[in-house]
Amino acid sequence: MLATSRPAVAVRPAARSPWRTLSRSALITAVFIVPAVVVRAAGLHPHPVVALLVYGGAVVAASFLLAWAAEAAQIDVSGGLAIALLALIAVLPEYAVDLYYAYSSGHAPEYTQYAAANMTGSNRLLMGLGWPVVVLVSLVVARKATGSKAAAVSLEPANRVELGFLLIAGVAAFAIPASGQIHLGLGLGLLAWFGFYLYKISHGDVEEPDLIGTAAALGELPDRTRRIAVAALFAVAGAVILLCAKPFADNLVAAGTELGIDRFLLVQWLAPLASEAPEFIIATIFASRGKGAAAIGTLISSKVNQWTLLIGSLPVAHLLGGGGFSLALDSRQIEEVLLTATQTLMGVMLILALRFHRATAWALLALFVVQFPITSTEGRLLLCGIYTAVAVAGLIVHRRHLTATVAAPFVGHAVRHGGHPHLPTDA
Repeated sequence: MLATSRPAVAVRPAARSPWRTLSRSALITAVFIVPAVVVRAAGLHPHPVVALLVYGGAVVAASFLLAWAAEAAQIDVSGGLAIALLALIAVLPEYAVDLYYAYSSGHAPEYTQYAAANMTGSNRLLMGLGWPVVVLVSLVVARKATGSKAAAVSLEPANRVELGFLLIAGVAAFAIPASGQIHLGLGLGLLAWFGFYLYKISHGDVEEPDLIGTAAALGELPDRTRRIAVAALFAVAGAVILLCAKPFADNLVAAGTELGIDRFLLVQWLAPLASEAPEFIIATIFASRGKGAAAIGTLISSKVNQWTLLIGSLPVAHLLGGGGFSLALDSRQIEEVLLTATQTLMGVMLILALRFHRATAWALLALFVVQFPITSTEGRLLLCGIYTAVAVAGLIVHRRHLTATVAAPFVGHAVRHGGHPHLPTDA
């Protein structure tokens, strides 16, 4: 989650003692982290399903720690380098497992399918489930607040910058199914595009961070105490992720064999769901509090991360693992990438006008659910055709916004958070 780019409003002071909230959160996460650390440190090898639950629970808990720390760190970070480091640390849970698969594929080609599965799953889960759920929750809240049925969530003008980055990266990524590989050249290009995105965010307008829950409790601490606590959370969470990523990834595959479940599908959906759970929960909480634009802005930013940083890193990890200059994909993996690319194109085209309509949310959600019973090449290609057709229709309807969206990464104004949430900040 790129927490530095979400439009938001000022945080309200916590209603209860911050130490009470922090103690409770620490205890809950420790319940899931300690067993994994003990099992890993002792060199134990439990049954794959048990190991999957133990390490998976630790990954989810560490993801929450990173999410809280990244949110609270917005109070103190300033400058492009600090923002870049914060962004890279915050997305560690989402990418650690996939990069392990990509690295392993360099010397064990059978892992290539898992790298592709995890990447496509995380991308489709975010847009197919995360985006529509947040929008639908926002519309329900708006209806309760106003008494009238809302038709759409209006996005912030700054979101056009992110949509532009996503649109250009999404079109470039069609080179993957066209060539049947994720080449190092494309990867470096996407990484450079992500770097430019960070530069754009770091030079954007400054807004106060909006903190909730445990992150808000961290924000209430005295400056020195808060900085120490945030640094400790980053260190602990990072250590847990690095400790658990490999056994979690290996046992994810082994558990599929033990349970008789397609390992490709298990890697494609379970791992991303575990690592992205905190992000989904935080975004849904924002939506439930009437901050739909902030919530969807968070997830749009995350989609930019995944479609640039994640995909761009895979061939680099593959090369470092002993592979060549490209990550070769088989026909199934090519179909999955094509499905993901066309879904991305559809999602962007339907919100070019910065209006996320109820119908758009239901369409993304319905097409996401429909894919699960589809097991044939013909079915996946048909779904790609539907995504493409809807994307073309969206482009026709919103064609007057296309030029502005493509130009936005270069001439638009982004938004970043910085400064203490209870003090004025300089734009």
